[in-house]
Amino acid sequence: MEQTKIKIRKWTPSDLSSLIQIWNEVVEEGRAFPQLDTLNQETGFSFFSSQYTAVAETSDGTIVGMYILHPNNIGRVGHIANASYAVNSKCRGLHIGELLVKDCLKQAKLQGYRILQFNAVVASNIHAFHLYQRLGFQDLGIIPGGFKNIDGEYEDIHVMYHIL
Repeated sequence: MEQTKIKIRKWTPSDLSSLIQIWNEVVEEGRAFPQLDTLNQETGFSFFSSQYTAVAETSDGTIVGMYILHPNNIGRVGHIANASYAVNSKCRGLHIGELLVKDCLKQAKLQGYRILQFNAVVASNIHAFHLYQRLGFQDLGIIPGGFKNIDGEYEDIHVMYHIL
């Protein structure tokens, strides 16, 4: 699967089952997302429709990745966005994540955000960390033991940001 054959677009309700499968896979792995609970049709629809959600779609219509984009906080810091990315495990390593992050940076700027901030990049998620660095994210530092992985071990997390 070539990167050029991937299209990033806003999600539609017909994508819901694929989004839930990809999202739940990352949640169940317990190594990157803070969520403990998986999504079902009802909670998934509410979750994805409550924020900007985009999908990575192959030329044959297969959804292979996704991202969510939303405010990191409210009020006087509401100009800072936050995002999460997920790629189907069978498609990891094909640079789909890079396409998702690049599109997210553009979308965040279009939506009027000035900064994209990641609150918890798990230190062992080295591929994501290096991707973010390569795309211009700054590492503010480490929160020691800020993430409890599925094995019950505490891992460090990085706080990162990108000015849009």
